[in-house]
Amino acid sequence: MVNGYPHWQTVPLRWKDNDVYGHVNNVVHYSIMDTVINTWLIERGGLDFSSGDVIGLCVESQCGYRASVSFPESLRVGLRVAHLGNSSVRYEVGMYTADETLVAEGHFVHVFVDRETRRPVPVAGKLRESLEELRA
Repeated sequence: MVNGYPHWQTVPLRWKDNDVYGHVNNVVHYSIMDTVINTWLIERGGLDFSSGDVIGLCVESQCGYRASVSFPESLRVGLRVAHLGNSSVRYEVGMYTADETLVAEGHFVHVFVDRETRRPVPVAGKLRESLEELRA
């Protein structure tokens, strides 16, 4: 578990991610967090966001910026679960350059709900098992 993150994903930056100041715009960091988390949920947790009975709603997110980064770099993104409740999960994400400079770190909270009623449902089965793998 490098830097306390059990899962790592490389995310290439795109030309359009740079802002007028020549570095990745802050909103891109949130998009990267969302992408890495949902990639894990789809590939490992079996989440079917298009037609499954259970969906995850983001109820809180935060990002702290530590260093600048620009296209054409890639980010190494670490993912872990800081808290796994009955129907919610709090992820922590760290974004690093290839030379291991910390660019940003943040958190993201999902509440899993029934697609139709939007009422919270227990995190169970393959989804819970995959999130347990990410526990810090």
